[in-house]
Amino acid sequence: MTFAAKYGPWALVAGASDGVGAAFATGLAERGVSVVLLARRQAMLDQVAAEIENRTAVQTRTVAVDLAAPDAAARVAEATSDLEIGFLVYCAGADPNYEPFLDNPIQAAEAMVQRNCMVPMQLCHHFAPAMVERGSGGIVIFGSGAGLAGGPNMVAYGATKAFDMVFAEALWAELHDKGVDVLGLILGKTNTPALRELEFSRGTIGSPDEVPEGAAAVDDIIAEAFDNLANGPTLMAGDVMKAAAQFMTSLTRKQAVEMFAQAAAAAMGPDR
Repeated sequence: MTFAAKYGPWALVAGASDGVGAAFATGLAERGVSVVLLARRQAMLDQVAAEIENRTAVQTRTVAVDLAAPDAAARVAEATSDLEIGFLVYCAGADPNYEPFLDNPIQAAEAMVQRNCMVPMQLCHHFAPAMVERGSGGIVIFGSGAGLAGGPNMVAYGATKAFDMVFAEALWAELHDKGVDVLGLILGKTNTPALRELEFSRGTIGSPDEVPEGAAAVDDIIAEAFDNLANGPTLMAGDVMKAAAQFMTSLTRKQAVEMFAQAAAAAMGPDR
């Protein structure tokens, strides 16, 4: 069975406007799967769609929606009601703030939970039944090393990413023997526009175009993901993430949290 026959004819990629989401969408298109590109910024979605259509023979569709909105999943379902979605990628939900929990209104944390927990759960519940019925399909949910232990300045974010990892693992347990590949893709530091903007705002790099120290290349992460779609439930992406996850198995939970706190203090610099 070809890739497109197993995972097509359409894929939905949430968070497809840049970075790993756009790269994953491009990888799907190069493998013959048409893609629905989902994010907030219409202009950036249009740019990604044009690049995909110029490079491949597949179709694209763009859906501009704020995934923190209460009706986001319903809007996505409506916008794709005429399509057969055989692959779902949820790559949205970065946290650019990196501030203490109590420094932000509770609505900021609630929006994070909506975007990172509620919507991927709702979309999986909506799209997975058809995959199970036909006996093939794929789901990739992006996680983060921030979900491996609690740490300051990413209280809600880290908690939602822990949810994403366990949700993907549990979904794999239920669906992998029904022909649906489920993969929780856990990213470490990755060279994306969002990371560069964050590091630049914190003064750790000199410009938004500079590659942050130790950041994995997007192309490497995406290639590893495609190579391991059937090897769920969880993939620690990149050598650094694999080593970090392995090291954490030797720590108590308290030691892991203390390590995250020390890393956060170092990242913020002596003036913070």
